[in-house]
This record gives sequence, structure tokens and C-alpha cells, in this order.
Amino acid sequence: MIHVAKEMERAGLKIPLLIGGATTSKTHAAVKIAPRYQGPTIHCLDASRSVVVVSNLLDKNLRDDFIADVQDEYEEVRDDHYDSLKDRRYLSLQEARSKALQIEWNLPENLPPKPNMVGHKVYEDIDLNELLPYIDWNPFFQVWQLRGKYPNRGYPKLFKDATVGEEARRIFDEAQIMVRDLIDNRRIRASAIISILPANAKGDDISVYTDESRTEVAGTYYGLRQQAEKDKESTEPYLCLSDFIAPSSTGIPDYIGSIAASAGFGVDELAAQYEADNDDYSAIMVKALADRFAEALTEKLHQDLRRELWGFAPEESLDTQDLLSIKYQGIRPAPGYPSQPDHSEKTVMWKLGNITETTGIELTESLMMHPGASVCALVFAHPKSSYFAVGKVTKEQIDDYTARKNTSLDVVETWLRPILAYDS
Repeated sequence: MIHVAKEMERAGLKIPLLIGGATTSKTHAAVKIAPRYQGPTIHCLDASRSVVVVSNLLDKNLRDDFIADVQDEYEEVRDDHYDSLKDRRYLSLQEARSKALQIEWNLPENLPPKPNMVGHKVYEDIDLNELLPYIDWNPFFQVWQLRGKYPNRGYPKLFKDATVGEEARRIFDEAQIMVRDLIDNRRIRASAIISILPANAKGDDISVYTDESRTEVAGTYYGLRQQAEKDKESTEPYLCLSDFIAPSSTGIPDYIGSIAASAGFGVDELAAQYEADNDDYSAIMVKALADRFAEALTEKLHQDLRRELWGFAPEESLDTQDLLSIKYQGIRPAPGYPSQPDHSEKTVMWKLGNITETTGIELTESLMMHPGASVCALVFAHPKSSYFAVGKVTKEQIDDYTARKNTSLDVVETWLRPILAYDS
């Protein structure tokens, strides 16, 4: 988005630029994007929240004051941000690597579990009925900006909230009617692929091999390591995703998994039909439900992987809330998110799994997934693997990362601008 803002400025545009999505924040918009564009730049949590913003921008009586208020607020955000950075220190890359997570791989409890399946498994025309128990309804209500007050904030307690409970129940009931229609009349379709491939860590990177002989590298996932200094008394490691895979130097065979899943086939066409009938409510509803199905599908596939395909947790018995609370072994981080903030790492996953051809899930030029109701993630099995945020990184690590990926600094900085600890 920084690149887009700079291009809009270069083109002399003055139209408002609205920033939103799961990987953005108000601070990022205020600090990194707004200074690159003279037109109004406004952060929205997601597309549904843009309605109020657009209404203010279109109202001639409110527009100027609204923009001025946002600019004043973002100026304060920038001041607070830069004040917080004054005392922040970063380890050198060498020192951060010396404080990586140390796993004694030869100990029986640390040996990587050997999967029951090595390779790829493609799922076509998945029965959406099987996904219903895995749906997390809380994000669905957030689409409609329905949030209860404590202690009624979450589904299904939301229905008891004095302010929004009745409306939440109405929308939920209407959603169930559409769910039955989507399933019974096969209006949307879902497909997915699970991959479990031989892999070993090499420094901060993960080499993925063509087969169990481990003689030929089919692709490499490049990692970024935490550098922001932790509390001096802390013994916490400076993590990188490669820490959770056995190093090639140990001679111990390890594996890495991945999931790409979509419940969005047919959604765009269906939404377009609703919009043509001036039924924007149903258009939003079908997209919101497709997102829930895609997330539920990923949750179910990950469970199947742990229990059967990889089989490192065959006796696992967790209810839906336990699954959503991540009480299972291993992690499922997605490229573009805190543990690996580089969206371009998706291209490795797509190449290794031949994902576009096998599932129909495509990557756009900006590495968004299409259909929109799609999810992708890497899967780590080791019990010591954990979620973390890379945080800000120094120019030293960016230069090293650029060299390892054999690409250009401009490309890397474009994808990683939100985490740069320096001005590029």
C-alpha cells in the first residue's frame, strides 16, 4: 500500500485512499502510508467499516472537518510511534541468531514425527455440511459491526446483549437460511490441498526436497528472525520459523506441511446476481458466509492432518472452542502475517503444490488469493513450535534476506515496508 500511495501521489491524484484488512493497522497507515500521499488516507478495520468513512467523505458539510480530524489524529499517532522508538534497540543479526530457539533434536521427545503421508492430497467439491461444526461465528458478527458489551461480547452470548442481541439473532437466523440454500442448491463450491513434504532447516531458511532422498531442493521458504531487543533479564529466544524444523546438519529427517483452501468458487457470480437485483445485503451475507466456510475448512483440514495424514496427534479430541483457542500441537502460520510477514513466500507454496492447477485457487499480481474466500498456511508439527511476531528488522537483516532470496532490495523492501526499522 505504500507503493500504491506513492504512485497515486506521482499521478497527482487527490481521491481518498482507504486502507484496511487483517494485515494493516491505524499506526501503519498513519506512519508509513499517509506521509506518502497528500490526499486523505484513512484506515478502516475492514471493508464493512468503510461505510461510515465514505458517508463522511461524501457529505459536503462533514467532509473537511472529518478529514482534518483524521489528520490531527494521525499526527498524534505518528508522534507516539516515534516516541516509542527512541529507546528501542536491535540486536545484530549474528547476535539474534546466536539466541535462536535451541532444541536438542536427538532427544526422543524432540524427534520430528514421521508423517503417514508424504506428498499432496487434493480435495474437490467438498461437502459444506461437514464444515458446519467448525465455523467460528464471531468474525461473522464483526462484519455487521455487532459487538455486545461484556460479558456478552462473543457468540452465542451475544444474543443476550441488551443493545445488539435482538439484531444479532435476526441476522444469524437469516444467515442459517442462506447457509441451507448455499449447501442444498450447491451455489458455492470448496476445494483444497494439503501437502506434507520432506524438509530441513538451513540457517534461517527451510529447504523443501523433491523426495525422501533429500538430494534435490524443490523450493525454499525464507525466514525472518526477531531482532528487537527483549528485556535484558529475559531468556526468551529470538525466533524464526526455521527454528521449528530440524537442521540439515543433524541428519534428522523432518517435514513441513501446508494447506491451501477455498470456499469461494461461485461466490463472485452469486454476489453479482444479488447486486444486480439491488440486494446488497445478500451480497454481503454470501461473502461473509463464504469466509466462514473457508476458515472452517482450514480448521478441519488441519485437524485431519494432525490426526491422520501426519498422525502426530491421533488421539486428539478437542471441541470447536478448543480448536479456535489453538489448544492443539503445532502451529499454522500464514505468509504475510506476523511470523512470516513476506507475502511473496506464497509463491513457493503455490509452486511446490501446483496449487492453481490442482485446486483453481490463484494468486493475483499483488499476491492476494482468488477466490477471495481462501486461506493458505504452513503447518509445523513440532510441540515446541509457537506463534510469534517477527516485529521490526534492521537493514542488515533485509540485506541478508535479499541476498538469500537472490532478488532485488527494492522488491524486498516493497513487500516488507511495514516491518522495516529504518526509512527505505
